[in-house]
Amino acid sequence: MNFTHYNLGHRERGDIVEVTLKGNSANVRLLDSSNFQSYRAGRRHSYHGGRATKSPVRIPVPNSGHWHVAVDMQGLGGRVSSSIRTIRPPRPLPTINEAPLGSIPSLVRTPAPADDGTVEELEFDVFISHASEDKDSVVRPLAEALREGGLRVWFDEFELGIGDSLRRKIDQGLARSRFGVVVLSRSFFGKGWTNYELDGIVTKAVSGDQVLLPIWHEITKKEVIEYSPSIADKLARSTATHTVEEIAEEIVSVIRKAN
Repeated sequence: MNFTHYNLGHRERGDIVEVTLKGNSANVRLLDSSNFQSYRAGRRHSYHGGRATKSPVRIPVPNSGHWHVAVDMQGLGGRVSSSIRTIRPPRPLPTINEAPLGSIPSLVRTPAPADDGTVEELEFDVFISHASEDKDSVVRPLAEALREGGLRVWFDEFELGIGDSLRRKIDQGLARSRFGVVVLSRSFFGKGWTNYELDGIVTKAVSGDQVLLPIWHEITKKEVIEYSPSIADKLARSTATHTVEEIAEEIVSVIRKAN
């Protein structure tokens, strides 16, 4: 079977493959590497696209990976010539630093040995600092998911109310737990804590290590920037882009790897 082959290499999901035809209609097939090998061998295969009667033909790339385009006249008469280009649509700027949790070793606390060489075992794996208004929507489901993953979780005593000392509460949690989470929300920001106080807790003042994972809940990056520009750039997770279960799985994984 005669066909024109275009090896597109690696393409990202959402890229647009545009094929321009001159002459008669033709079959335009977008295939991943496995299906292209089957197509070339005359075996059954799957593809995106099909018979094209108008030009140009635009086919979105469904998944990131290695892709090929084949243009043929199978079942059709006449002749056709073709050319191709790929279009990468504008992608939104990232709204949150979503690097892997394992890229910030300081997030998982390892207690230092005492003078006699013994190491104190920490009481909890994770504590969650939060405003009481967020308990039902995100905090309790997160705590339950972490517990299902086998972690020891402490969050009831870190329900923060007006008049509480944010620094004292979180310092207590860090002293007793390996990993700390702080749920940032409009309710959290509405408690009146000063931004420099939270800045100093999320990041160690001297070393610059990040020691808490902020979870953004129903807030935008603009709102976080208005509260604290430095926190907006920290590694974080958002309930807008991750489910509670996905966040819990990441935390469980990074703590287990640190054991």
